[in-house]
Amino acid sequence: MLNIVFLTNSWLTSFDQPGLCIAVAMLLHYFLLAAFTWMCLESVHFYLALVKVFNVYVPKYILKCCIAGWGIPAIVITLVLIINKNFYGNGSLSESHPYSNFCWIQDNTVFYISVVAYFFLIFLMNTAMFITVLLQIHSVKTRTQKTSRFWKQ
Repeated sequence: MLNIVFLTNSWLTSFDQPGLCIAVAMLLHYFLLAAFTWMCLESVHFYLALVKVFNVYVPKYILKCCIAGWGIPAIVITLVLIINKNFYGNGSLSESHPYSNFCWIQDNTVFYISVVAYFFLIFLMNTAMFITVLLQIHSVKTRTQKTSRFWKQ
């Protein structure tokens, strides 16, 4: 959906409908955050599968993942809309972006908080999960090699 909204954004902007532009910018923002959130959920799943291998039962795991994957971005979008729906719009209507023909976030502060900071948090979480998984794999490999040497002796 992110790709579809992104590719149709310029075309939908050409209709010069402020409400449509706000909706398209909001959808683009939502699907971008949803992609980031699902990437984070994949790293959590990776961690559970490779580090917490046994005795990991999460009741209604898929439902909880879906609620987090689609709900957390919805909360962010809702907060932005509650604060000011005019944070979304057409860049060509602003003096700072006179030739932009794209519906997106118009306020730099909102962009840095709701996209860049969000991505940075997810990136940190993914990095932490990746390092944890690598350490786990390394410790399993070390234990296996020690056991193998013991049996050879």
